[in-house]
Amino acid sequence: MKNNGKNSFTVINDEGKEITCDVLFTFDSDETKKSYIVYTDNTKDKEGNIQVYASIFNPESEDVTELLPIETEKEWKVIETILESLQEEIKNGNTGDSSSNN
Repeated sequence: MKNNGKNSFTVINDEGKEITCDVLFTFDSDETKKSYIVYTDNTKDKEGNIQVYASIFNPESEDVTELLPIETEKEWKVIETILESLQEEIKNGNTGDSSSNN
């Protein structure tokens, strides 16, 4: 994986093709004691929704390292809860953009 800047990185898929992924957000979980990255390659699923992925990563590392798979149901539940919360905020217009509150 290569870091292309703060908000994107490039991975090489199983077919050897470079794919640029955009980082949506990162977070640390007090519950699991791990750091997670949520990102997209901007492809769409059959319903037209943008595909979103999540992995474990090490924010302490100076080098961009391999993303690790999320393996437990508990970890997926933490990520799903955060994604649902963000979707609800967006739906309600609470995107954190203070300029819209003026």
